[in-house]
Amino acid sequence: MSSTTSSTPAAVTVVGAGTMGHGLAVQFARFGAPVTLVDHRQSNLDDARAGVDDALAFLDAAGLLDATPGAVRDRIGYTLDLSAAAADAALVIESVSEDLEVKSRVFETLAADAPADAVLATNTSGIPITDVAATVPSVADRVVGCHWWNPPYLLPTVEVIRGAETSDETVDRTAAFVEAVDRDPIRVERDVPGFVWNRIQFAVLRECTHLVTEGVASLEDVERAVRDGYALRTAVVGPFETADLAGLDLFETIAENLYPHLSDADEPGPLFAERLAAGRGGVADGAGFHEYDADPGTVIRRRDERVAAVRRALED
Repeated sequence: MSSTTSSTPAAVTVVGAGTMGHGLAVQFARFGAPVTLVDHRQSNLDDARAGVDDALAFLDAAGLLDATPGAVRDRIGYTLDLSAAAADAALVIESVSEDLEVKSRVFETLAADAPADAVLATNTSGIPITDVAATVPSVADRVVGCHWWNPPYLLPTVEVIRGAETSDETVDRTAAFVEAVDRDPIRVERDVPGFVWNRIQFAVLRECTHLVTEGVASLEDVERAVRDGYALRTAVVGPFETADLAGLDLFETIAENLYPHLSDADEPGPLFAERLAAGRGGVADGAGFHEYDADPGTVIRRRDERVAAVRRALED
């Protein structure tokens, strides 16, 4: 495989023009990479263009864009032709639906049409990388997980996940691609369900739903305990450093006493089922765990503004 060390940014192809796809295109294009965004529907590409414009306007207004929005926009191309889009790519990131059969069709095309040294990455949040690679055994060494967190143009860490057949060189090159666009790779050395981020996120969510279901505290108070307490502190210190600061002996004692009482539920439970049955599926429905008085785009923008404000504060 060729090296990624070059004064000319490597060409990137992003497959899937949804929320994550157009966000990935923005992040790579921000740092000079020529990007081709691929989808199987023209309407999705049209929506992606609007999404790119919105993301660039937000980044520009937040003071997070070094280039002009127009310069970044000009680096992004759009096509329905996956084979042609993959033909010159050094890195291909697939971000289609979380369905192994759908992903396998994408990777079969990539195996046939992408350059022999291209990194073939999947942005899956849960499907094992080994399972994806098994659909294209001839190029399994070049298949790697590259899991970004939404929105990819704001959140700084990216999981680089090794499948059973992924080569060291593929992992190293993927990490280098991530670093080249100002992101911090987290190397996941074992292909476990949920990788790192989602295992932590859902462990917290499981305990939160348990506390509400058991009547320990209201949904709103549990939300505030995490958002305004735990998460505020973990923005500057991780869990291991927190234990260091308090003392490992203290945390060991608390863990011994507390672990037997934490939730070990193996299904989501009634908090999800009741709301879904009532048509409260989240922001798109105007209600989920909370009520929403604005359209989804406005709610997401509010979140992004708060995330951007936290990042600016931490960088000062």
